[in-house]
Amino acid sequence: MIESLHRADIPRPILDVLLRLRELGFAAFLVGGCVRDILRGVAPKDFDVASSALPQEVQGAFKKVIPTGIQHGTVTVVIGGNHVEVTTFRSEGDYLDGRRPSSVTFERDITQDLSRRDFTINAMAYDPTGRELVDPFGGLGDLQAGLIRCVRSPIERFSEDGLRPMRAVRFAAVLGFALDPATRDAIPPTLPVFKKVALERVREEFVKLLLSPRAELGLTLLGETGLLEVFLPEVSRAGDEAIRLARASAQVAPAEVEIRLAALLADLVRGSQARDIALRLKFPTKVADTVGLLVEHARLENRIGEADPSLRRLLAQVGPGLLEPLLAVAHARIQVRQPARLSEVLELQERLRALLAAKPPLTSKELALSGKDIMAALGIGPSPQVGEATRFLLEAVLDDPTLNESERLKDLLKTWQAGKGG
Repeated sequence: MIESLHRADIPRPILDVLLRLRELGFAAFLVGGCVRDILRGVAPKDFDVASSALPQEVQGAFKKVIPTGIQHGTVTVVIGGNHVEVTTFRSEGDYLDGRRPSSVTFERDITQDLSRRDFTINAMAYDPTGRELVDPFGGLGDLQAGLIRCVRSPIERFSEDGLRPMRAVRFAAVLGFALDPATRDAIPPTLPVFKKVALERVREEFVKLLLSPRAELGLTLLGETGLLEVFLPEVSRAGDEAIRLARASAQVAPAEVEIRLAALLADLVRGSQARDIALRLKFPTKVADTVGLLVEHARLENRIGEADPSLRRLLAQVGPGLLEPLLAVAHARIQVRQPARLSEVLELQERLRALLAAKPPLTSKELALSGKDIMAALGIGPSPQVGEATRFLLEAVLDDPTLNESERLKDLLKTWQAGKGG
């Protein structure tokens, strides 16, 4: 594993910053997630640099810098048009709100800096100029063993930042690792701190977990540790059913948050409740609307045997753009819950695809008559009657798409108007 560090393709601007700081006598390392990812053979999304240089010393070492978070020790070095964040080694004061430290103290020792981090696999530092790995808490061994373990006391780490238990489970799901027993046991006692975390931050971690290849593992761990009960009690209280829901959600492809969340909720709540849950978790309104719509219509097994007009109405309610996501949710549900009915549902899905491929009119905009045409045919001006007539015509063409021709629709309008005594 260490050889992958030595062979790593580290961007030139990062190396230049590290070399410059070391030339000036400061310690400088790559730290955190980038070291973890390189050791795993994964290209890092970004590179974090930590140094013994104080913020003002970093500012004096380079021609152009931006004091992005100077009170916390972070300065952005602009080099060759690239931005490189450099953070001074630091230790932290007490966490009073379960989110952030009350104070920050700058340090000169890399081990002191690493000791404040959450998990051992994130508490390693690497100096590519001297090919030195600093690993005071056994992160490399845990990486090789596939283990998520807190740095030092897990109770202390989770009491400092209430999001860390959620991150532990998310890392386990994304990486396919196990939770160290002491780390796992520390989650239930620190749930009161987790409850202080803003739902936006919880949602971000939950989405990463939900979209991971091992979402079922992550959802199961959330349930077993009590985390799920805090932010998604509707699933937590489903008991053994929650495992099936997690399996269905994890099997949905493509891995899109709306689809996976809908599969998780489809057998527990109605569409309107699913929408409310998504809004409670601070998802955007558009995402919540989509989740609600998918949940409302996810039980396709109840539509087996329905006639084409009924299925066209389903297509009209869902919309062409959400047909495939709906079919994905329905397929995953049935595969887990009622596999004996899978072939029936697959046949229904093909019927729905064929009906959509025929391009039937599904909205009023697709009618062969416009609003003006309808007013002219009825001999009326703008009024609620125009809306009534439009809905009447749409229902007619959903029953029989061949009626969607201007003259045929005008004939239908005359009959409709006569029937109303107009």
